[in-house]
Amino acid sequence: MAPGHVAYGIRAGFGLAHVTPDTVTAWERGLVAPTGGELTALAGALWCTPAELLGAARTLREHRLARGIASEDIARAVGIEHRAYLQMEERDAWKGNERQSATLARLLDLSPEAFSTVMGRDDRLTELLTFAVTARWQPYVKPIAKLVPLAHRHIEPALESLHEEYQGRMAATLVWGDSGDTGESGRAFLAEIRSLFWARVGSNQA
Repeated sequence: MAPGHVAYGIRAGFGLAHVTPDTVTAWERGLVAPTGGELTALAGALWCTPAELLGAARTLREHRLARGIASEDIARAVGIEHRAYLQMEERDAWKGNERQSATLARLLDLSPEAFSTVMGRDDRLTELLTFAVTARWQPYVKPIAKLVPLAHRHIEPALESLHEEYQGRMAATLVWGDSGDTGESGRAFLAEIRSLFWARVGSNQA
């Protein structure tokens, strides 16, 4: 289909009179991004879903569009003023509380791990996990729960087991002359701390 055919289908089928062949060409070249309504109309004109047009969704907005949910519906469901939600979406900076985050993750079908990545919280999560296993883990349950949509009952056993394993590895370095461990295993553990956390959370939920 040529851009003109696509534009005609959008105008005729969805009433978006402002969409021209040049508009479609600009979308194709990535010069401008379609709005939510335009994306839905484009998907309809091409007989596909918004998710198929987006490919692998990366941002909060893309995940919402891929699910075909209006921003007003998201804002209403999570209990946030629509304008405030749109600002968070435009800035890619989610500011919701634990309950709102859990609701948003459910609406967008995001796992806690995917939620952390989409919201740009992976680095902060890694930092908190590192603190939790190298010191006392208990004070970090609440801060982590504010970052990712996980109940405390899932976070606590994961942190406790990670803490015990890390401390065990570090204790081995005290007798490295006998064990041959010079602390490398502890550093390797910290390097993988986030993936280890998600693995523990998954096993606890299974």
